[in-house]
Amino acid sequence: MTDIINAIKSSAIKINKAIQTEDTSKAQTENSSGDVQVKLDLISDEIIENEFKKVSSIKEIVSEEKQDINPMHGNGDYLIAYDPLDGSSLIDVDLSVGSIFGIYKDEYSGPNIVAAVYVVYGPRVELVIARDVVELYRLDEEINEFIFQKELRLSEKGKLVGPGGTQKEWYSYHKKMIDEFFADGYRLRYSGGMVPDLHQILLKGGGLFAYPGAGDRPKGKLRKLFEVFPFAFVYNKAGGLAIDGKNDLLDLGIEHIHDTSPCFLGSNYEINRVLKTYSKVKK
Repeated sequence: MTDIINAIKSSAIKINKAIQTEDTSKAQTENSSGDVQVKLDLISDEIIENEFKKVSSIKEIVSEEKQDINPMHGNGDYLIAYDPLDGSSLIDVDLSVGSIFGIYKDEYSGPNIVAAVYVVYGPRVELVIARDVVELYRLDEEINEFIFQKELRLSEKGKLVGPGGTQKEWYSYHKKMIDEFFADGYRLRYSGGMVPDLHQILLKGGGLFAYPGAGDRPKGKLRKLFEVFPFAFVYNKAGGLAIDGKNDLLDLGIEHIHDTSPCFLGSNYEINRVLKTYSKVKK
């Protein structure tokens, strides 16, 4: 596992440099989910793939930017699903973006994830590793190394809500629930980037990130392997909860590698309120 973490760190340093110096315009292509790619999506994907090729413990990889699984080393133990540059549409307005990695054994599914890593490229570059605990590292650019900062834990109850999705497409019961959070004094924190929004909730002690199923996307927008499962693993290891409305996200399998799911991640208090709302929904 150490060699995989080191490859991710090396990738992050190179991607950070690319963000600072490379073209931020759109490419003339779409990824497998129909999202318009920016050139940095493709650059970041190539950086990560090249780093992972050097790691013999990786059996295969799958990128959010590609349609198919990419075999690596036949004797490897680990399968890695990753989003090379999550939130890349925010690049041209200079907001924080990130990379997400889910590390699996045997097969790609919620129960088979064994570790998760994500990187935030912002005013400072930070990296979070979730194994038995959740650890925060920060890049020291003078020596090009990630320095351990602290262990991260969620409070029982938070103060922030990040509500994703197109609001006019929300189901009425979901809108009512979100409105009630704000009526209770919760603060809106939502940039449209999954990595910075979930990172903020985690570092500020707690709250709720919600990307529901809705009229335009009944199965949600966020991809299980590349986004949902890795962050569910992080939040569970940090003492929080992660559900699809009714079920633990890490109990879920996949129908295909780009499968999506509604997701709610946060502190125990907020997720239990979501469970109370969604337990009444008959579908």
